[in-house]
Amino acid sequence: MSSFRLLSAVRIATLLLCGASAGAHAQLRLPSPNLPMPLPLPQGLDPELVRRPAARLLDTRIPGDLTGLRLEQVAQLLRRHADVVEADPGGQPAVRHEILASSPSAEGLARAAALGLKVLREQRLEELDQSIVVLAVPPGASTAALLAALRAADPDGSYDFNHLYSGSGMAAGMPAAMPASGAAVGLVDSGVDTSHAALAGASIKRWGCSGAARPHTHGTAVAALLVGQAERFRGGAPDTPLYAADIYCDSPTGGSAEQIGAALAWLARERVGVINLSLVGPANETLRRVVAAMVGRGHLLVAAVGNDGPAAPPLYPASYPGVVGVSAVDRNGRPLPEAARGPQVMFAAPGSQMVSAAPGAPPYRQVRGTSFAAPLVAALLAPHLAHPDGASARAAVAQLARQAVPGPVPEREAIGHGIVGAGLRVDPARLR
Repeated sequence: MSSFRLLSAVRIATLLLCGASAGAHAQLRLPSPNLPMPLPLPQGLDPELVRRPAARLLDTRIPGDLTGLRLEQVAQLLRRHADVVEADPGGQPAVRHEILASSPSAEGLARAAALGLKVLREQRLEELDQSIVVLAVPPGASTAALLAALRAADPDGSYDFNHLYSGSGMAAGMPAAMPASGAAVGLVDSGVDTSHAALAGASIKRWGCSGAARPHTHGTAVAALLVGQAERFRGGAPDTPLYAADIYCDSPTGGSAEQIGAALAWLARERVGVINLSLVGPANETLRRVVAAMVGRGHLLVAAVGNDGPAAPPLYPASYPGVVGVSAVDRNGRPLPEAARGPQVMFAAPGSQMVSAAPGAPPYRQVRGTSFAAPLVAALLAPHLAHPDGASARAAVAQLARQAVPGPVPEREAIGHGIVGAGLRVDPARLR
């Protein structure tokens, strides 16, 4: 009878550990109330599992294939916040009735005024020798039509929508001294939970949201993979100072090209060599110019290539020249089926069957997507580029390429130079 009770308890523990979530909540996948059918007992299951309270078990619900998730989120954003967000002609989200002018000339601004556009605000990106002027579209007018008219009136100018960019992955569920090398790493993402056990000892300098802390699941998970450190968790570059820019601030118009540009200008001012951008969106002239300026100054921008699927069009900023585009592989080194393919892929790194930090409880949850592969590559590059320098940046990438391994699917457009950082994947079993 005692053997039967133990077997039943083990089956219950197995269900708690192996249940798959049915849906996603923003960037977190929350536990499903529906348990799956019983699964075969795993070999060597630790009997200690049957003696732990269920609340103490790691949430191991596994995020599934993310293909189409970003487009679903875009559609929801457009439906819920139609008052402040609109779609461009290609269906990509942008701030409603705003046009970005990149370093416009006086003549260009005059032509914009003649079309009825008014200067709403201006950001001087002194470090990049650029400016971003936001032009307001008159009520009732078409942003796309006025943008086309402005481009025709000033063909030498640089104008675009104020596009919005989103995280490229899903998490299951929501200062120390400088090192001797002087290396640091930058992050452009959502807010970071600096009180989390994995980040409480890290040196984190924040920017954005007028100084207010707005922790979010995505930013916290990416930050922990960069610099986190706890008893059973370790990011790729612990003890490395993190410069974290929150470009979302819990706003429906967060993550705009304008905000990304301002965040990158701050990181340029702080002379941070390696910067992680686990966000994706459409091509944008303002963003292209800012990225080109950063690359020209010798920064290494490491960006997720996205999870829209292998046949999807390229996403940005990963697809801009000079950006280190990162795709994701599973624990066996196989590319995730939803991960983008193409010449923009420079490296692949672990992006599933792994955990990272999350605000709230449980404190560690499974993550999936190229969002979480990119910080592992950034962490590997950061120690080799203490400050922006073009020659050192190229040498750091070349050195990492020599360390890359082909994996079981060696196609160049799937994994680039190869797989790196396999040893940085934190297996869920480590935190049970």
